[in-house]
Amino acid sequence: MITLHKEGRISIILAVIAAFLLIYTGNEFLSKVVWAKALLYVLAIFILIVILQFFRKPKRRVILNNDLVYAPADGKIVAIEEVEDPEYLHTKVTQVSIFMSPINVHINWIPVSGTVKYFKYHPGRFLVAWHPKSSTDNERTTLVIETRNGHLVLLKQIAGALARRIVHYAKEGDQVTQGKEFGFIKFGSRVDVLLPPEAKIKVDMDQPVTGNRTVLAEF
Repeated sequence: MITLHKEGRISIILAVIAAFLLIYTGNEFLSKVVWAKALLYVLAIFILIVILQFFRKPKRRVILNNDLVYAPADGKIVAIEEVEDPEYLHTKVTQVSIFMSPINVHINWIPVSGTVKYFKYHPGRFLVAWHPKSSTDNERTTLVIETRNGHLVLLKQIAGALARRIVHYAKEGDQVTQGKEFGFIKFGSRVDVLLPPEAKIKVDMDQPVTGNRTVLAEF
């Protein structure tokens, strides 16, 4: 079952108003120009469809497993590499990056159960989400979860060239559960997952992944 996400309320209202104005303009001022009126109708429908599909909220049940790391977002794997995290972990980790295009669901889900040890919001630039420096230069959030087995998993919500608002729900000290929402990024973005060396990566480059469904790694 698919519903609409609460983060889309204002955008959906604006889309409905824009569609109404386009249809009204076509009826009132272009009634005798059939092709122009039809074009405005098509544009109105297109705007509504795009906005509604962007804020769709699929219901996905997760089988809780402390040994698995689920994908926190829908999208495509654009990076699997060893990096050193200078912000919190201060050690070498494996970074798995998921690019979320405008047609993907943009909800972000908790990939592992545990305790939020660290959270920080970083203002920044709006480079395209697949740019190598987007992880360090763009507007982003950093969230670190200590799993029930003692592993530290770091998540970054990264704004892209179109994304201008990152929404986050978790805070330090929270107990979080696999499959629950921890945020939303509007209009094109990226999520990085930084995993300890002992994690066995289960995805490949350019692989499509589904949030709360695809297993990224196993401990």
